[in-house]
Amino acid sequence: MPYRQNPVVKCLPLLFCSTLPTLALAQTDNEGPAASDDLSPLVITATRNRSNEGETPQKVTVITREQIEQQLAITQDPGQVLSNLIPSYSPSRQKLSNAGETFRGRKPLFLVDGVPQSNPLRDSSRDSYTIDLSMVERIEVIHGASAEHGLGATGGIINYVTKRPDGAGVHQNAGVSLTSDDDFESEGFGHKLDYHLSGQTGDWDYVLAASRQKRGVFYDGNDEIVGIAYPGEIQNSTSYDLLAKAGYWIDDDQNVEISVNRFDLESDGDYVPVLGDRDAGIATTARKGDPDGDPGYNEVTTARLSYSHDDWLGNELDAQLYGQRFRAQFATTPYGSFPYQDSAGNTLYDQTRNESDKLGAKLTLSRDGLLNDRLTLTTGLDLLQDDTRQMLVHTGRTYVPETRFRNVATFLQGDIAATDALTLHAGVRHEQAELNVDDFSTVDRSTTVENDLVSVDGGSPDFDETLFNAGIVYQATGWAQLYANYSEGFGMPDVGRVLRGISSPGQDIDSLLQLQPIVTDNREIGARFDWKRYGLKLSYYESNSDYGERLAFENGTWVGNREKTEIQGFEVTGEARLNEAHQLRLTYTHAEGESDTDGDGSVDTELTGMNIAPDTLKLAWSAAWGEKLSSHLQYSHYFERSVDDPELEFDGHGLVDASLTYHLPWGRMSFGIENLTDEDYFTYYSQAARNSDEYYFKGRGRTLTLGYQLDF
Repeated sequence: MPYRQNPVVKCLPLLFCSTLPTLALAQTDNEGPAASDDLSPLVITATRNRSNEGETPQKVTVITREQIEQQLAITQDPGQVLSNLIPSYSPSRQKLSNAGETFRGRKPLFLVDGVPQSNPLRDSSRDSYTIDLSMVERIEVIHGASAEHGLGATGGIINYVTKRPDGAGVHQNAGVSLTSDDDFESEGFGHKLDYHLSGQTGDWDYVLAASRQKRGVFYDGNDEIVGIAYPGEIQNSTSYDLLAKAGYWIDDDQNVEISVNRFDLESDGDYVPVLGDRDAGIATTARKGDPDGDPGYNEVTTARLSYSHDDWLGNELDAQLYGQRFRAQFATTPYGSFPYQDSAGNTLYDQTRNESDKLGAKLTLSRDGLLNDRLTLTTGLDLLQDDTRQMLVHTGRTYVPETRFRNVATFLQGDIAATDALTLHAGVRHEQAELNVDDFSTVDRSTTVENDLVSVDGGSPDFDETLFNAGIVYQATGWAQLYANYSEGFGMPDVGRVLRGISSPGQDIDSLLQLQPIVTDNREIGARFDWKRYGLKLSYYESNSDYGERLAFENGTWVGNREKTEIQGFEVTGEARLNEAHQLRLTYTHAEGESDTDGDGSVDTELTGMNIAPDTLKLAWSAAWGEKLSSHLQYSHYFERSVDDPELEFDGHGLVDASLTYHLPWGRMSFGIENLTDEDYFTYYSQAARNSDEYYFKGRGRTLTLGYQLDF
């Protein structure tokens, strides 16, 4: 059979058309300088049916492989990569936990090839660390709450699309990188190896990839070791990722694909924290030592089977089955929690592990060409079962009882070209969900005796929600486009936090109002201007929830307070292609939000850095200095921020990063510098999200990365 176009380019029939908008070529609506004038976008969809570029009524960002590699030459922290490239994404915590890393003030839904990675029933905040970025072809981002993609997308969607075959024949890539602090301390050395094999032969295509990364400790701008965080660390850790994909073309219209990805990241456990003093401005650091308990880790296995048919009775059919096994173990806290006694009578401290197993299916059926080629209709069915619990590792106690969540959703989406310049979009999604929890007893965190606090009767509360979206796109001129969008997102509160925090006897699951779902309304207006070599994108959004969730640290533990929340913000992105060699990019984002802490129905208290990112200005300059040498320089300025709580004010800081890439006769070398000026600063989370000595961390100082990549 003759060679066929790669299935991802062919509108992703292997999976993505059935789960998310097919943001088909990587250069479409990209928010950075990687695109080229002679590679004009062909197809981009921000809903589950396909539409041409310019027909999407909400903001979409596509991060290309070139942009990912540009950032990886500087930093291997995926949170930092997302923060550098996605407007309104919070500054990275530089930790394994991404709690406080929000998107437009709310939680994003992370996907890998359309498979959900988030675990909303007991949010361990590890969902951005389930795949190595060396496996990723591009990152597709939908801004704002979504009514079409199911549970968890109250802030937006971030989908990692894995690499695809490069064409007919066999293609291989091998890479190595070395990382160090600027004083070349042996404790700070790290390295990474990755390998990628892909090919197409006959009716088959395949991808095999592997990576292994060893990270040293991080040093701040004052050459002190950055403190170790209890929830989890990426410093002093080792990770690996294995990816396998195989696709078979039944005929020109039908394709089947199976893929498996296994990601592991585990702390090496060579350091213990040295407690700081927030009031005195002294950061928590670390020293060599043997931590109590077992190392913290992430272990995630994701598998999916997909089928597509481009012409099934005149329709496009896409289906997928998926499963995921997610394990997130937290290290033992040295600050006193879950004490128990061993056989010798010694007091030790237990540690917790989140366990989540998901099974799901997605079916999408789309038909275009209706009403004289003006109407496209898309319908589908989504199924999900999520079993989640949180265990105490050493004593076998249940911290959060096993919770089963079942969700069935159907949707209908329509897009119509009212005129040549005006397109209308509307859709409805109906969610039916049930939560099952057996009888359980909460754990006493403060004693060495394995006793319980209170008994709680189980139950099966159910939810029934109908969600809507509507949008309009108007092509005012050949260079100006206006759009407006209303969409609703459906999410669950952190059920585990609610259940483990019950302290009053006589309660049952069915009567707990806190278990009601979070429905977020997102309103957005925007404009896109394209003057060929210059571009400008403007957007203003409002994100409101009558019964949202605000995390607060109360009585020694985090609780999810159900409160009305209102968030507003705007984003500005400007691009200038000065010539074929020099490209400039500017983004500015602003957000503010309040919650109703006294329950009177009106918002009254400013949201802190746990939810809202600071005002941010980012500048980038990419240059090609001939055929072999290229450079990238970027600057991020995080403006100071004050809120009602004076303990959570943010001082602001600016960071400069730079990289050079040189093409050799065989392969290419890169050299990157993170925090070029060696800025000595406290992270945004440490200042603005949490008033704690234990979590008062500085950010990483000047860091050097030398890399080499070879294609063969």
